[in-house]
Amino acid sequence: MADTKSFRAEDARDLTRIERVGAHSHIRGLGLEDSLEARTKGQGMVGQVDARSAAGVVVQMIREGKIAGRCVLLAGGPGTGKTAIAMGMAQSLGAETPFTMIAGSEIFSLEMSKTEALTQAFRRSIGVRIKEETEIIEGEVMEIIIERPSSNPAQAKAKTGQLVLKTSDMESTFDLGQKMIDSLQKEKIQVGDVVNIDKATGRIHKLGRSFVRSKDFDAMSQNTRFVQTPEGELSKRKEVVHTVTLHEIDVINSRQQGFLALFAGDTGEIKSEVRDQIDQRVAEWREEGKGEIVPGVLFIDEVHMLDIECFSWLNRALESPLSPVVVMASNRGISRIRGTHYRAPHGIPIDLLDRMVIITTQQYNPDELHQIIKIRCEEEDVQMDDKSLDLLTALGGKTSLRYVLQLITTASLVCQQRGGSTVTVEDVKRVYTLFMDLRRSVAFLQEHEREFLFGEEDRDVPDSIKTRSEGEVVA
Repeated sequence: MADTKSFRAEDARDLTRIERVGAHSHIRGLGLEDSLEARTKGQGMVGQVDARSAAGVVVQMIREGKIAGRCVLLAGGPGTGKTAIAMGMAQSLGAETPFTMIAGSEIFSLEMSKTEALTQAFRRSIGVRIKEETEIIEGEVMEIIIERPSSNPAQAKAKTGQLVLKTSDMESTFDLGQKMIDSLQKEKIQVGDVVNIDKATGRIHKLGRSFVRSKDFDAMSQNTRFVQTPEGELSKRKEVVHTVTLHEIDVINSRQQGFLALFAGDTGEIKSEVRDQIDQRVAEWREEGKGEIVPGVLFIDEVHMLDIECFSWLNRALESPLSPVVVMASNRGISRIRGTHYRAPHGIPIDLLDRMVIITTQQYNPDELHQIIKIRCEEEDVQMDDKSLDLLTALGGKTSLRYVLQLITTASLVCQQRGGSTVTVEDVKRVYTLFMDLRRSVAFLQEHEREFLFGEEDRDVPDSIKTRSEGEVVA
């Protein structure tokens, strides 16, 4: 177990993503100037200028590696953009910086201990940038010859072939086996493509199409990438950089199936001995200059759902040298700390609050509400006239931003049912009558409370029904 198994980040992340319109899919970043001052509107973000500027300072410190092991709290009322700011931080940091998002209640629904779930979340948020030299063959494909022997029926399916590659200085022919031929067909390699082949793994990567072939009369898409034909020798040594997380290394080295364990779903609990050996190996990589630590971000939404044991573990874990930046979000005021009878701000113990940098968010004004609703209409591809936008803005001031954003898609569906292309005021009024907001729902409950079970008012209720509602046995 002392030697970690070889793996590659692209193997672990070579998955096809399904793009969907989500609650924060319009967020592209924090919308900041070079001076870290927040623009009023930018990259999908609207308002919350002070909060976004503070988040920008945190992002800058993360990039410079000066805030590892720190804790940031986003505090504000519901629907004030706390999760949106966290998503903007993730977009600003880029794909190379690990960003893990969990909910506080998620810790209790996993089939493992709470501390193990938090440990995995921490290590999923810490990256290791590994540098290694590998031998590759890089050149332009001049000819592909695939032969299928037919004399022996038992070997009829076994393919052999040759691949002719060239650079500006030389040209060479390579023999191909069954696996290499399958890789060529999977990557759809054609004559004229520039490819590189990793000698250690046999992995073929298509770099693009040669500039020499740019004037050919082949059917090429507009997104075809053209590159120069490589120069010098076909075989060369090249430094390759992989960025993986500590959790991925943990899983690979704690399971018999190795790298394939990442796709098995539930990873289960990982022994502390495995993590200690991996930490020791990562420390050796850092001393040898083969790797470096990339501290990422762990975002814990609804942090007040954690209990006192989790908070105690976080107090200790934040002091570890291998600790990410922990960003928390809470919409609670003075509330009870889960697992105790004590009350504290945001439901978080005072000793942990003292370690935090607190960023507050404010309620949106009407102009900001109007801009957010307009951005969401563009994101959801909904055509809406100005009067409908004004009506939704007014409703957002009386109800909530979350409620009016839900009305966008429903109003669009009502518009499609009547055969229209642009959402009108009548469509918004229709869905407003179909779906209640929080205040109307509370008023309805207060008016018809006696018709529901377990109401606060039990007057004029028969004793037999009272007994049943209290859970007692009735003869």
